[in-house]
Amino acid sequence: MGDRWRRWAWVGVLVIGLILYVAVLRTLVSTKNPNFVPALILLGATLVPLTFLTFAQARTGRWQVPASVLVTSAFFGGVIGTVVAGTLEYDTLRGLGTLPMLFVALIEESAKLIVPVILLFTVVAQHRRRVPSDGLIIGIAAGMGFAALETMGYAFSALLSSQGNIGAVEQTLFIRGLTAPAGHTAWTGLTAGALWALLASPSVTRLFGFIGTFLGVVVLHTLWDTFSGSLVFVVLAIISIGWLFWELRRYRTFGEHPVGQLQPH
Repeated sequence: MGDRWRRWAWVGVLVIGLILYVAVLRTLVSTKNPNFVPALILLGATLVPLTFLTFAQARTGRWQVPASVLVTSAFFGGVIGTVVAGTLEYDTLRGLGTLPMLFVALIEESAKLIVPVILLFTVVAQHRRRVPSDGLIIGIAAGMGFAALETMGYAFSALLSSQGNIGAVEQTLFIRGLTAPAGHTAWTGLTAGALWALLASPSVTRLFGFIGTFLGVVVLHTLWDTFSGSLVFVVLAIISIGWLFWELRRYRTFGEHPVGQLQPH
């Protein structure tokens, strides 16, 4: 029963989140009280990424990442990632006068790994656990935090530019929230998972696997930012999500057959 509950917990997260979002939206519209806008943006920006994190975590095998680690990764990974990425992008923009999308992708994908890397090595030091699916789910949490904060920023900008049009905010939240799992969330999960796989079984092959994964994610990010159009986004989303779940399925074997000196909680 516990296993079944875990696998379907994402439905509860989605349903409860939607109910709360609709309740806040209806209250905002009926009362026209701007104090409800922050709650609307927060729920709209986090609902889909959190649902996706819950869905993925239930499919990582028998090893489970503590909730405290996921919360830490999501919160600090999002805040530190956005601050570092924003600062580097601003400094680069001042120096070059223009910032190619490749640089944006490289900076953001590197910044999002700061907190996952710290957590990964902390987990190794304290629990001697080297399960790649742990790294993948920690990366997903960090990417979720980054995506949610970025979406909140875009929603706030939409509110200002539209002079308080809630419809513009809803549209921004819907589009960015819906695409979040196929963007920052999946990309950071892939790179963190590849790094954890390298730590689980160090080899030249896995080193090149991590480098190849990081470069592949940077390319996907660059294409996402460069091109527009629904077809392009759908193709990139299928590649990102498909790649993530292929790796997750492959990493499950590490959880079922521990590598090295793994110790359960």
